[in-house]
Amino acid sequence: MHDTRTGVTMADNTTNAPTYDGAMGRSGNGRTVPTPRPSAIVALDDDPADLATIGVEEEFHVVDLHTRELVPRAGELLDRLPAASFTAELHRSVVETNTAVCRTLDEIRAELTRLRQAAVQVADRAGLGIVAAGTVPLRADGDPSVTPTSRYRRMLDEYQMLAREQLICGAQVHVGVSDRDLAVAVTRRVQPWLPVLLALSTSSPYWMGQDSGYASVRSLVWQRWPTAGDPGEVSSAADHEALVAELISSETITDPAMIYFDVRPSAHVPTVELRITDANADVETIVLLTGLFRALVRREVAALRAGVERTAVRPPVLRAAVWRAARSGLEGDLLDLPRSARPVPAGEAVRRLVTDLRSQLEATGDWEQVSELTRYALEHGSSAARQRRAYERRGRLADVVDLLLDETRGRVRGPLPGAPTPPALPTYADAGDEVFGLAGPQPAYAPMLAALRQLGAGALRQREHDRDEEQRARGVTFSVAGEASTRLFPVDLVPRVVPAADWRALRTGLVQRARALDAFLRDVYADRAVVADGVVPAWVVESSPGLRPTGALMGRRGTRAQVSGTDLVRDPDGGWYVLEDNLRVPSGIGYAVQNRRLTQAVLPELPVPEDLLPADETPAMLYRALVAAAPAAADDPAVVVLSSGPGDPAWFEHRLLADEMGVPLTETSDLLVEEGRVRLVRAGCRSEVDVIYLRMDEEALLHAPGADGVPLGWPLLAAVHAGRLTLANALGNGVGDDKALYAYVPRLIEYYLGEKPLLGDVPTYLCGLPEQRAEVLGRLDELVLKPVDGYGGDRVVIGPRAEAEELDAVREQILAAPHRWIAQEMIALTTHPVFDGTALAPRHVDLRAFVFLGDIAEVAPVALTRVAPAGSMIVNSSRGGGSKDTWLLGGADEQPV
Repeated sequence: MHDTRTGVTMADNTTNAPTYDGAMGRSGNGRTVPTPRPSAIVALDDDPADLATIGVEEEFHVVDLHTRELVPRAGELLDRLPAASFTAELHRSVVETNTAVCRTLDEIRAELTRLRQAAVQVADRAGLGIVAAGTVPLRADGDPSVTPTSRYRRMLDEYQMLAREQLICGAQVHVGVSDRDLAVAVTRRVQPWLPVLLALSTSSPYWMGQDSGYASVRSLVWQRWPTAGDPGEVSSAADHEALVAELISSETITDPAMIYFDVRPSAHVPTVELRITDANADVETIVLLTGLFRALVRREVAALRAGVERTAVRPPVLRAAVWRAARSGLEGDLLDLPRSARPVPAGEAVRRLVTDLRSQLEATGDWEQVSELTRYALEHGSSAARQRRAYERRGRLADVVDLLLDETRGRVRGPLPGAPTPPALPTYADAGDEVFGLAGPQPAYAPMLAALRQLGAGALRQREHDRDEEQRARGVTFSVAGEASTRLFPVDLVPRVVPAADWRALRTGLVQRARALDAFLRDVYADRAVVADGVVPAWVVESSPGLRPTGALMGRRGTRAQVSGTDLVRDPDGGWYVLEDNLRVPSGIGYAVQNRRLTQAVLPELPVPEDLLPADETPAMLYRALVAAAPAAADDPAVVVLSSGPGDPAWFEHRLLADEMGVPLTETSDLLVEEGRVRLVRAGCRSEVDVIYLRMDEEALLHAPGADGVPLGWPLLAAVHAGRLTLANALGNGVGDDKALYAYVPRLIEYYLGEKPLLGDVPTYLCGLPEQRAEVLGRLDELVLKPVDGYGGDRVVIGPRAEAEELDAVREQILAAPHRWIAQEMIALTTHPVFDGTALAPRHVDLRAFVFLGDIAEVAPVALTRVAPAGSMIVNSSRGGGSKDTWLLGGADEQPV
């Protein structure tokens, strides 16, 4: 900031220190302290240039736009930016800006925006971004790099770790106070309200890749400086200068600029300087802080002029208030200073401060603007809270950085002057991609890609935010074992298209496979003719972890797998292969339906193909299959969905399917077995249950208490065995989706159906067979290795990508228990584009399709495309994978198979 009256800029280390006579009294919590008046207090209206002028210093992190990491490349930007407004900081990853002297909030907003725009334009050309926040979650490996000046090198040598860890950015607000004694007095008087200003600014929840648990971890790092925080009682400008001189003589600091008090008389311009606040990506937050701080300074100057005694706060209480503000920002409580040390909601504290400053805000014409900015800030929450919401979506810190980049850019619009216009949505070309092959984009995607390019990366980032808000509002979450909180179900914005010809062939093959596996399940829990006839070795069945005694109680004639989920992959030549079967509790139906609704809500611009199958028919299909499974004696079958409750990873899906089918969503505590019949107990009423759509694990079902507090399992199984209840899917179905049995499914299709398999399988080796085990052990680094009882990508080892130690560990396990392992050939999976925050990028995908077996076999008109993280081939959401809306094409002539 450049003072037009004195010619002093913020880069100068000069001091303007008029005298101030009299001593300040000692502070105490809630105690009034006599305040001597300066020899010549400036009247508020006597000097229109004083107490009205404002300026801001902002610090920006420099990040790599590709990696989203903090990088030491500030020098590249400073070489291209005007030195009058941009300067270096301690670390080479930080750029500081200094506004001109302003008189109105509109002027300060324009200045902040102008400087940000200048920095963004230069950074864009270098493939860099600027982030206005207390901290950035990600940083490149290696020690932080200090700006190579003698001053900063001395600081590094003296302070060591303390200097290295200062990868933080603040925003400093200046209010013109030319009388140095007055400036010192004001700094003491405004202390009780600093925690509120900090809470408004909090923007640093993440530190070194981890959630700190604080809204402003920057405050904690900053407070480690020996000259940070509250300066204690300082009676005058001379006293302040004496304190600075003592600190310099102690060799703790080397110059006055190293006084890092929360608020101080500026070391280089005639102002009072607020230093406690985080940098903030939202320009409007900085404008709000500027308006409030100026009003606060003006109020305290007026109070000094009137001889009003200061209500001081004991230093430990003030430190507690600052800590609480740093801990929870606007989302928790703040101390009600200076009235008392009791906590009050942050919103109440903020509104009270604004109301108390109304007369000062009206005098500068700021009341309406500050009131509106305050309302907006409280409604939208702190930057720290917004960052955590961005992370919750997919568990990616890169998403947090993208949010901060977008907010920092703020008002920057249009192409950069003198720079080539970058593509609105950068793409790629890859031989194994379903959309961007080497010959160019697939024609089926042309309308979709045109719409996405029209929106561009910036608008798509906003749509990602809209998507998250939509999912949050609807509770579209899942949970991961070992994590206390749930995550938003990850959904990429770019839909996947399955052409009509592909889907027609897949539908027929899926039904064939589902019927054969259901026949196998009925057989294996009855006569086991498939074993007697030598189609499947006895050891494959008998050693299967999914073979359960309870499976024999499910009845021998009816369908056992009313719902099956089949995981498919596609190779670059367009061939589809079955990767895995799911016959126990296949999940994903509800999420697939919701993905379609999400796309329609947040990307209504996408042109929809005329032959797109309607997703909303899926729950009705499921309901028909469940009703068809009811015991013969049930005239009007009553169906319930049985879940383990809100803690279940797929609780959202359970709720959605129950709501869409119009049936009760229950837990075991809602069910009671009386006289061999299962009844639903709700609101004092009991109603009979005929079909339970089972969405919980068998072990949990057997041991969970019913409505009477007695374990529900065995009485419920007795009702099933007596033919009075159907469990869909049946218990014991795991023997049918065992990974060892997978190798025999083509034989099962021929044995039970007399048909040739329509879908391809991945070549599979059973380590339980000596000759196949020998081949596997000789090719560990070429194959994909899986335990037969694994799920969710658990313990899968991809040989070509594994370390030698991993392969040695798998070898030992195979030798110890060969029947527990299989191996498969590597399939070159296709990729599909995802929006990664700046461009479309390839990710490996699979497809889970669903078959309902009832009176007829129906294939659900939705499927769940699952997306692997970058650099991975494992798509499971518990391993960092995501999903996509999947457009199955087929038209209105599609009929049950």
